[in-house]
Amino acid sequence: MVNEDLTTYSTTHPHERPPFREALRFWFKLGWISFGGTTGHIAIMHDYLVEKRKWISNQKFLQALNSCMILPGPEAQQLAIYIGWKLHGKKGGITAGTLFVLPSMLILLALSVVYVTYGNSPLLESIFNGLKPSVLAIILVATWKVGKKALHSSIHYMVALATFALSYFLHVAMPLIILGIILFSIAMDKLFPKLAGIAKSGMLDVDAASEKEYVINLNQVEKPLTRKVIFRTLAAFFALWAAPFGLLLLWGQDAAFWNKLVLFFTQTACITIGGSYTVIPYVAQLVVVKYMWLSKLQMLDGFALAETTPGPLIIVLSFVGFMAGYNHFGHGVIFGVIGLLATTYFTFLPNFLFIFLGAPLADRYKDHHLVQTTLSLVTAAVVGVILNLTFFLGRGIMFPGAVSLQGIDYVSLVWVGIVLFLLVRYNTNVLYIVLLSILFGVVRYLSHLY
Repeated sequence: MVNEDLTTYSTTHPHERPPFREALRFWFKLGWISFGGTTGHIAIMHDYLVEKRKWISNQKFLQALNSCMILPGPEAQQLAIYIGWKLHGKKGGITAGTLFVLPSMLILLALSVVYVTYGNSPLLESIFNGLKPSVLAIILVATWKVGKKALHSSIHYMVALATFALSYFLHVAMPLIILGIILFSIAMDKLFPKLAGIAKSGMLDVDAASEKEYVINLNQVEKPLTRKVIFRTLAAFFALWAAPFGLLLLWGQDAAFWNKLVLFFTQTACITIGGSYTVIPYVAQLVVVKYMWLSKLQMLDGFALAETTPGPLIIVLSFVGFMAGYNHFGHGVIFGVIGLLATTYFTFLPNFLFIFLGAPLADRYKDHHLVQTTLSLVTAAVVGVILNLTFFLGRGIMFPGAVSLQGIDYVSLVWVGIVLFLLVRYNTNVLYIVLLSILFGVVRYLSHLY
């Protein structure tokens, strides 16, 4: 019998809905093997769910991905929540979304404890020195790939460059940039409709395909959101958000710190339109410069650690939470662990609300020309944000001291070039890049190449 919580009903006779246990096995496996960033995560899901199991049609998969791109939050995790939800109701969505980030959180927790315990050891330092240049190369490739897909006209290039200038030189917060893009899209739509038509070019086209062979398909009719469903979902979300928040405040160990941490990462979760690369520079700037929860070097090390784990790159925020608690409470590991758990929880919790309530609305309005124009320009802005992140990290990695020709770390520069070659020429798996970079760091240490 189909779960009453399911949000669609079929007008055809698709393949039998898979047992929950079978889907559970896939979501568990996905959490441990999803290396390669958002592109890698989506590719794995498409290969298994569309091509092999026929649990969702290609058209519906791409439509769902488009909807997730409109919403705040990392789109790969939201896509997993969406598909799990359509297969087995809210239980399926919660399971898929949780298992998507749980393995990377556990791995990062262990690595964070090792980092603060043995971070000063020469061997561990050499490993980080090997990983950091590869992280820079990975982000450079991401800039190139996103740019190819997002920059379709002079307007897109203008938005990307303006975003870079505003974020890097003037330190304008990402929420303000997104607000500016929305206002710019509205003005352009009203005053220059032809330009708006150009700006929305490049949006994802969907190929015609047979739908009735798939469990989730375009022939299914979406159930409308009732007031009762909306109220119950909002009430459940508020309870799940407020209860642990209240426990942290009542815990008695500097409630002001936990209040700032929870509210900051909840806010962060609500502005991540455009994926991880949109929010990470915004967070890095605030936690290093304004809140001083960790140093710039520790932030760079956090990126290196995040690249060694599966799951979304935004999991680096969990490391930020660990270091915030660890540093604030006088190098207390237990406070670091609590900081990591709290940051992970409050960063990813809103994604479930965005899907359960936001996805139906995104499905309804995603074809509206103003929404398409805005989304297209936000995607272009992501290129500028990634470029900002590249400069932010590159300065610390390539110039350990002063920014000058004499201050360049030429060994790291060579390794960046090698990793770029492997990624662009051979599309080498990120996991292999990580292993090679660790080996490079150890060899560099043993060879005294500083």
